[in-house]
Amino acid sequence: MRGEAVIRTAVETGLPAGSLAPPINLGNAPLISTSRETRYMPRRVALASLLIVLGATAALGQEWARKMFETTEHDFGSVACYAKAEHEFRLKNIYMEDVHIASVSSSCRCTTPRIEKEWLKTYERGAIVARLNTDSFRGSRGATLTVRIDKPFSARVQLHVKGYIHGEIKVEPGSVDLGTVEYGSPIARTVRLSRSGRSDWKIDEVKSANPYLETELSEARRSSWSVEYELTVRLAENAPAGYINDHLQLVTNDYRGREFPVLVEGRVLPPVTVSPSALFMGVVETGDTVTKRLVIRGKKPFRILSIRCDDRSFEFGEYRTDVARPVHVVPVTFVAGKGTVAGKIAQMIRIETDLSDSAPELSAYAVVTAP
Repeated sequence: MRGEAVIRTAVETGLPAGSLAPPINLGNAPLISTSRETRYMPRRVALASLLIVLGATAALGQEWARKMFETTEHDFGSVACYAKAEHEFRLKNIYMEDVHIASVSSSCRCTTPRIEKEWLKTYERGAIVARLNTDSFRGSRGATLTVRIDKPFSARVQLHVKGYIHGEIKVEPGSVDLGTVEYGSPIARTVRLSRSGRSDWKIDEVKSANPYLETELSEARRSSWSVEYELTVRLAENAPAGYINDHLQLVTNDYRGREFPVLVEGRVLPPVTVSPSALFMGVVETGDTVTKRLVIRGKKPFRILSIRCDDRSFEFGEYRTDVARPVHVVPVTFVAGKGTVAGKIAQMIRIETDLSDSAPELSAYAVVTAP
């Protein structure tokens, strides 16, 4: 029990396992003078040293949580008013314990944060989404988001955002929302862009980093005090399955905001789905086995080419690679062999089919205990 307490403290403070903060003796500090000014000097120095050590320890204690985040800062840049401006601070649980995100708060009402997923198992991914409130704020804005984690240990991580909201440039609606699209189906959406206060305003170029998005820009109206454009975005038929969350960069002749982004969002449904999306094999004693089933469905009959997992403890039942079916049921067996180390095991299972180049993936978990 004593050893466990020391390890727990080391983990919570970020110090190496088994190490302890140097002891500071406040009660037995020697007196070097009997004057009122200097009588308690050693104790004050000791107290100051303690505060420094505790501050450093607390900072180290947050490092394990910060390591899960890909980034902790984001600059929205120049943003049009009413534009949907969101950023995902992505994180991944790289630890064996489950992680629980208890809350997230913002230092400014100009930014609204939300938790994408509160509980993260080993290797699972999540995000803290920061939304810049472009409908109610203007000018230069910034906020600090404080993420509070309470399991497996208590920690706080601070994320920082900033941006400039242009009141004279407007995007309606706030984003190019493609919605939910069947795999292989093309789709197009149009938004209106406007700028008030200038008659010579121009959009010179639309830049896209996504090769599956095609754009068409046309001038809709120009008057002595405002300019309007229509922007049409088309999704290519061969767009891969998954979520779309990209930004088009519009290049203008405005010196105050030469470029501003327009969000394109949507989801292309995969041709093949797997149920369950995460496979928990249960608590297994060393030497035992457990079997569960995967149900693999397609939009049309398909063949399974291969099922792979890097851990040989996961075995897959027979499946026909030469037969096309709309639904395949594959048994998955976890073998807790004698050489299997007790604890939590997490692996990825990849399924290759003839319907798509992208292989569906799912997480598989098991907890091995000693008999």
